[in-house]
Amino acid sequence: MSTKSMWSLKLSTAAIVLIPAAIGINYLGKLFAGLLKLPLWLDAIGTVLASMLAGPIIGAASGIINNLIYGITVDPISTVYAITSGAIGLIVGMMAYKGWIANIKKAVVIGLVVGFVAAIVSTPLNMIFWGGQTGNVWGDAFYALLISNDFPVWIASFSNSIVVDVPDKVVTVIIAFLIFKGLPKTLTNVYRSDNRIEEL
Repeated sequence: MSTKSMWSLKLSTAAIVLIPAAIGINYLGKLFAGLLKLPLWLDAIGTVLASMLAGPIIGAASGIINNLIYGITVDPISTVYAITSGAIGLIVGMMAYKGWIANIKKAVVIGLVVGFVAAIVSTPLNMIFWGGQTGNVWGDAFYALLISNDFPVWIASFSNSIVVDVPDKVVTVIIAFLIFKGLPKTLTNVYRSDNRIEEL
């Protein structure tokens, strides 16, 4: 797959249908994590899957639109994290097109990279809107521990993001990878085609 083709934006029927499907999967993941009180977000599974299927542009769009909708309907602060979701979509999409979804080991590497990128992007937002915290019980407990030991706020905040985002994104990418590998080739080939797809 050429670099030009990786960045091409083909708003085919298949791509347009994928965005709301990805948003729905993100919602289900977040709901599942919330109901089970998991120390993870699991709110980017759809974004990651869309990136694997259709590339960085559609993946990023799925993540950004997801956060905007969630911000309007549930939690206004979620809107600012559209930046993080967009970054996740771009990174996964680029790595997927470079062959990083060949096996589970490479999927774990994608998860680690995305986790660190998410933490880097989210830390300034956490400091602006949450005083450095994330709203995750486990991460905030680690933040409080570091603050009580006189670590600078930005280090405590970044560490808070790392201990939540890295495990979350590794699990998220593995789940999306397993779904991706479970999809029929006829479906995945629709998104890998260089030709404009008018209908599924």
